[in-house]
Amino acid sequence: MENIDSNDSELWNQIQEQFSKLKIQNGLNPDEDYDKQLEEMFGLSQEDFDELDRQAEIMMNTKKIKVSMIDESAVFPKYAYLTDSGFDVHSTIEVLVPPFGKALIPTGLKVSFDEGYEIQIRTKSGLAINQGIIVLNSPGTVDQGYSGEIKVPIFNTNPTPFVITKGMKVAQAVLCPVVNGRYVKFEDVNEIEDKDRGSNGFGSTGI
Repeated sequence: MENIDSNDSELWNQIQEQFSKLKIQNGLNPDEDYDKQLEEMFGLSQEDFDELDRQAEIMMNTKKIKVSMIDESAVFPKYAYLTDSGFDVHSTIEVLVPPFGKALIPTGLKVSFDEGYEIQIRTKSGLAINQGIIVLNSPGTVDQGYSGEIKVPIFNTNPTPFVITKGMKVAQAVLCPVVNGRYVKFEDVNEIEDKDRGSNGFGSTGI
């Protein structure tokens, strides 16, 4: 079966709702005879219906990130694996990062996404363990209201210089749900009630 688009997904949901209403009205149960009737009516097997359900669920849970590439060296984002949480962002310049020094790396990307989310910029594990290069403020935050270019602050943990090359993967970006300031209210109170952890902070749970 071919993939369905968002319009097909909406139509399938409407069909399912109508059948649910008909079942209730006629006192039907989803038994084998009922499944066969559906197969005959639509010319689809039960496996096809299961696949439609799966694709409809994917469509309903899919989030969209609009991407504008503002540099000819920019690399359009993609996930290496569909099960990955983050996608790579690449440098559009070549720059030498001094020992124990830092640099701000442009990616040539501007993004737009729905309210209720942020993009977190995180260190790539391979770059950290193999090269000692990390994102200085990991995780960095791209707010939903920010419309400028994504730039990555890089820190070189080595006693020797490190060259960031054009097109190099410098960080990973993760779309994350977040409660933004529109939905947070600060309340001024005289004191905060005690909780089970109390003031036990850094190192209080041992190592």
